Amino acid sequence: MKGGDVMKKVARKVKKAKPKAKKVAKAKAVVKKPKKDEVAPLKQQLARVKRESNAKQVELNRLKEEVEYKNRQLASKDVDIESYKRMTDEKIFQLEAKVKELEAKLGGPSFTS
Repeated sequence: MKGGDVMKKVARKVKKAKPKAKKVAKAKAVVKKPKKDEVAPLKQQLARVKRESNAKQVELNRLKEEVEYKNRQLASKDVDIESYKRMTDEKIFQLEAKVKELEAKLGGPSFTS
């Protein structure tokens, strides 16, 4: 292919592309503006949707705070339970030691296994 042929091909492609660009521009211009009597209901609907969205956001924030509060309460109870468990384990250990001590004094059979 010669350089001139390539240039002709490119020129043809450019010519074909230009009408498409014009059609796109025309299509964009065809979009019509809504009439005034159509705008008012849309504005009212938009305002209603915004109010509902705000109300839902407030409710969501309230629920998030409630969940955070309950999580803090559960964490506190978890700490309390762990502390109680350590105390009871220590008490059980002390009682088992006392039983073994008493068994040794009495020289009797072992009640613990």
